Amino acid sequence: EVHLLADERGAVIESVVARLHRLVESSQRQVRIVGLSATLPNYKDVASFLKVHPSRGLFFFGPEDRPVPLQQTFVGVTNVKDRFRREQKMNDVCYEVVSDSLRRGYQVMVFVHSRKGTGETARALTERAMKEG
Repeated sequence: EVHLLADERGAVIESVVARLHRLVESSQRQVRIVGLSATLPNYKDVASFLKVHPSRGLFFFGPEDRPVPLQQTFVGVTNVKDRFRREQKMNDVCYEVVSDSLRRGYQVMVFVHSRKGTGETARALTERAMKEG
């Protein structure tokens, strides 16, 4: 999942890619790197890093290719300087959006920027749902 390049594990992915590029150059053998991500807005930059030929090896599937339409909602929390209070506010806003969508009969998927943050968000949403019934 190439969106992890910016994550703490990104250095491992970068190292593997660099070693593969060196192997290709020294052995003159081709390798195929498949990079997938559902959340990668800068896919062209990543393709350039992976040395992908834009017209032959880069494939982008946009919302028009989905069998079911996807609605994306971006919510920002500003003017909250304290990290703990900002996370709490983001979880409160997220809970409201998620519960509203579920009440209307829709499915919901929440993307969080890190594995640790995903666990923390899931716990916060679960605790609030249990408290509110």
